[in-house]
Amino acid sequence: MLGTLDRYVLREWTKIFLATALGFPLIVIAIELTDKLDEYLARGLKPAVIAKSYVFAVPEKMFMVLPAAVLFATVFTVGALGRHSELTAAKATGRSFHRLVLPIILAGIVATGMAFFLGEAAPPATRHQLELLGEKALQNTTGNRYNFAYRADEGWVYTVRSLESDQRTMHDVLLEREGGGGEYPTLAIQAFAGRYADSLKRWTLFDGRFRVVQDGDDAGLTFAFDSLVPRTVKETPADLLAEPKAPEEMRYRELGRYIEAIERSGADAKKLKVDHALKIAIPVTCLIIAIFGAPLGITTPRASGAFGVAISLGTTLMFLTLIQLSRAVGSGGLVPPVVAAWIPNGMFGLAGLWLMARAKT
Repeated sequence: MLGTLDRYVLREWTKIFLATALGFPLIVIAIELTDKLDEYLARGLKPAVIAKSYVFAVPEKMFMVLPAAVLFATVFTVGALGRHSELTAAKATGRSFHRLVLPIILAGIVATGMAFFLGEAAPPATRHQLELLGEKALQNTTGNRYNFAYRADEGWVYTVRSLESDQRTMHDVLLEREGGGGEYPTLAIQAFAGRYADSLKRWTLFDGRFRVVQDGDDAGLTFAFDSLVPRTVKETPADLLAEPKAPEEMRYRELGRYIEAIERSGADAKKLKVDHALKIAIPVTCLIIAIFGAPLGITTPRASGAFGVAISLGTTLMFLTLIQLSRAVGSGGLVPPVVAAWIPNGMFGLAGLWLMARAKT
């Protein structure tokens, strides 16, 4: 049960947190919009479309600044309590520093939940923004596509000479799935044509060959067929027309499935694994930063607000630098990708616990 002092601390923290979490993205958007407005207008974009597109930019911008917002709110709230002798008054009533900052730690947990939500909402919103601004082609749902390759979620790779979406057909098709040996062999299906049935939600391939290759068996087994319905090939014609997404445009589970497909094809997915783990690690940073920032606010209780700004900015830059370093060491294979993604949180978490232990209670 939160008491009067708890609610007071939480209220002061929330005001700074919301001002930072909303204010910083708006400043970034304003700067970006001012810089690119002439370019957008030259493309013939209407002001209403430009304004609408930047509404979809808010989730990504907020996700980026949320840990910094937690840090600013924590340092400034605790620093203000120290400057106004409220920390001393609270201790005089028998309340320790650790108990005093408990509402801030709880708020950090809530901010972590917000970051998870924004992290899942940002990829589709950002993609829609790019589509509105004409920086990314709108997803095709009708039309044709020629001489392309497509990597599916189940590890299948399509190589297609022509796809006619309106007729629900494709021609000169090669489907390949890289195996891992044993019960998971390499499969290859070559067909003259294919037709998609909307009622069955399946492709039927015609006049082709189905090849199964086990490790150490170069010849493999080959079967000819007049028609074949592969159950694992589920992509619709619209899926095959769509432009492949970049990793930053994928949600957590979607990126995980993409990594599995990459690994089954034998490609290196270390960098993607780091980015995948960071989708969890960065939101948790909000809680870590709350623990780390609380004792920082009382290092020099008589210092001005400018000192709090300097601490917050310096810590934010240090954390961003560590994120880039963790990407590099994880992608290079120096440490496991998941471990690399959590290195910044581990360092700041240990530093935060050490500072908490040294804080005068």
